[in-house]
Amino acid sequence: MVSVSIVIPVYRDTETLARTLEATDWSSVEVIVVGTSEEEDPTLAPLRVGRPDVVWLQAPRGRARQMNAGAAVARGDWLLFLHADSRLSSGWRDAIEEADCGGPFVAGCYRFALDSPSAFARVIELGVRLRVAVFGLPYGDQALFVRRTSFEAVGGFTDLPIMEDVDFIRRMRREGALFRSSRRVVTSARRWERDGWVSRTLRHLLLITLYYCGVPPGRLIRLDRARRKPTEASRPRMSL
Repeated sequence: MVSVSIVIPVYRDTETLARTLEATDWSSVEVIVVGTSEEEDPTLAPLRVGRPDVVWLQAPRGRARQMNAGAAVARGDWLLFLHADSRLSSGWRDAIEEADCGGPFVAGCYRFALDSPSAFARVIELGVRLRVAVFGLPYGDQALFVRRTSFEAVGGFTDLPIMEDVDFIRRMRREGALFRSSRRVVTSARRWERDGWVSRTLRHLLLITLYYCGVPPGRLIRLDRARRKPTEASRPRMSL
């Protein structure tokens, strides 16, 4: 059986992380949760006490930085990067086993799903499947997994405030093939429900379009309220 390390970056999302940790069987798997400093996020302390089976780390805030920090101490042959509000389905390890022995695969992803009965959720899921099928471009909320040797070969995640997953996949595809699993990873729909199904989807499309047009991620972050620092959220939004 191939060895796997799960790396979960988290920031002020303790309740959702707790549900994610409870929802999956982590036996024979190394689970690494990377938070920020206790001053920035003091809510993780009780959860750390109750989950001694998890490796707990701290790193400077930023999903790329936190995932790189987790990967640096991981021992698995494969690294799986999981968002704190996403849950793997049963049999998730089978996808990595298939990728490991089924061809020249260096990375892979799961099928995106949202935990909402809304028809908007089904439309978004279909759009994601089309994006992955046509452009070979999964996002981080599809639980990206990668061979450790390939991860190290590309230097891990680039320290970007946004689009670190897109940048990573583009570089990984130069190393080899991408494995697309039919098994689901179920992501919370709370941000779509909070921001509005249409407005959040349109904002995502705007961000990826601007990124491919060459707008620097440091400027794109100002359009993504979920990824801006708290001190930035109250500042006037700068134009592009």
